[in-house]
Formats: sequence, structure tokens, C-alpha cells
Amino acid sequence: MSTPAAQQAFGAAEGADIAARASSLSKAYGSGETAVLALDAVDVAIARGRFTAVMGPSGSGKSTLMHCLAGLDSVSSGQVWLGETEITRLSERELTRLRRDHVGFVFQSFNLLPTLNAAENITLPMDIAGRKPDAAWLDRVIDTLRLRDRLGHRPAQLSGGQQQRVACARALASRPELIFADEPTGNLDSRSGLELLEFLREAVDQLGQTVVMVTHDPGAAAHADLVLFLADGRIVDEMPRPTAEAVLERMRVFSGASGDIPGSGSGSGRAARKN
Repeated sequence: MSTPAAQQAFGAAEGADIAARASSLSKAYGSGETAVLALDAVDVAIARGRFTAVMGPSGSGKSTLMHCLAGLDSVSSGQVWLGETEITRLSERELTRLRRDHVGFVFQSFNLLPTLNAAENITLPMDIAGRKPDAAWLDRVIDTLRLRDRLGHRPAQLSGGQQQRVACARALASRPELIFADEPTGNLDSRSGLELLEFLREAVDQLGQTVVMVTHDPGAAAHADLVLFLADGRIVDEMPRPTAEAVLERMRVFSGASGDIPGSGSGSGRAARKN
């Protein structure tokens, strides 16, 4: 059961099943006069089975928010839940187990082991945990990401886009409750970036996953169901069914500038979804 704070939080649709949420979440780095408040009493809820993008000017706290929601960073105050589990009360060992079993990550750096082929990289987290993958699910992920003919290749034999697809497959392979993606197109060319965004979209639409993506690119954000906007450590607005143009205009308002927000890039100009 969600708390009143979660019901009033940004991102929370009435009656939606909530995959992750935070209440009065604050995060400060340093102490005393040099302390930097990265997050300031944030209330947010991530709906299950949706693609949520998080945007904001540099230094707005968007990556910090994702790291706190994913249990990768501690909080200074407030509470965070993954599903029904309050992760702010867990030990580091319990957090590690929860992340391994319930969360997938896709980052700018692919983090593939060069000595392993694509298939081995995809199943590596489950191999380390001593778990066997669901064969039918794994096949579905591999086919959705169009990696069937690349499974025997090592990372050096793959293009950047193919490596990122392998990283995405690894995040999906254990069928996690949430997938967190931090600037996943940052190291990709525009074509590979667009492919990855389409794959994340398919993961939500066809595989029923929940995706939270931090991005600076309005075109990338336009692939999401909902965009959350951060400024100065607070969520200040949200946009359902975004378009690249509308996101760009909103970002210009929040940044206080007209020329320093990217207006093109991975998938820029994509029309709003029709669902």
C-alpha cells in the first residue's frame, strides 16, 4: 500500500502500480559551509510497466536521484522503496542482493568483459549468483534485441551499438523489476542511439519492463511515456506523452537559456506516442 506522500508524488498516476518511490528524499555531499544539496525533499513515484525519463540542467540532481532510487547511493534523509521494500533500511549486503535480483542497469560505459563472448556477458550476473536464466525469457530478450547472430562474438568484435545492445540484454536477462539507464546513448552515434532507445521502448511495450532513464537529450526523452524535470535538486514539473519539441521548450524555461540545451541527437524529433 502506498503512503499519502507517494500518492501525491510526481510520476504517480491514479491507481498505478508503483515500482519505486521516494518520500522526502534529500541527498547532500560534504558538510558545513561546503555542503552541496543535490536532492531537496523529493517525492516521486515510478509507475510499473512504463518508460520514465528524467531530465534537468547540469547539476540538477537527475543522476543522483536515479542512483538513490536504485540503491547505488545512500540518502541523507527520507525514504526510498523498491516495490514494497524500503531500501533505506537495508544493510549493504541486503542492498547488493536486492539490486542483483530485482534491478537492471544500462550505463554509458558498456562494462562488458573483453574475454567473454556476448552470450557469456549477458548471463554473467546470474552465473555469479548461481542462478540459471529462464531459457524462454532469455531467447525472447536476445531476439528482441536482434543479437542471435552475435552471441559468439567478443566485445572487440562488436560495434558500439551492438555492445550497448549486449549491455541492455544483460540488464533484461534476469527479468528485473526495474531497469535504470543513465545517459545510455551518450557514447553512441545517432543511429545506434536511436536503435537503443527503440529497444528500451520495446522492452516496456513487448516485455512488460519498467524503465527509468536519465538523459540530457529531448529526442531521447520523447521515447518515454513520462518526463520528469528536475531543477536545483527538486522535481519541478512532469510531461506525459512527450515530444522532442515540447521537452526542448520546457528545458529552455528551466535552464534560463535558449542555446545550451541540445535540440537534436538520438531520436530527436520523434512524435509523441499514441497510446
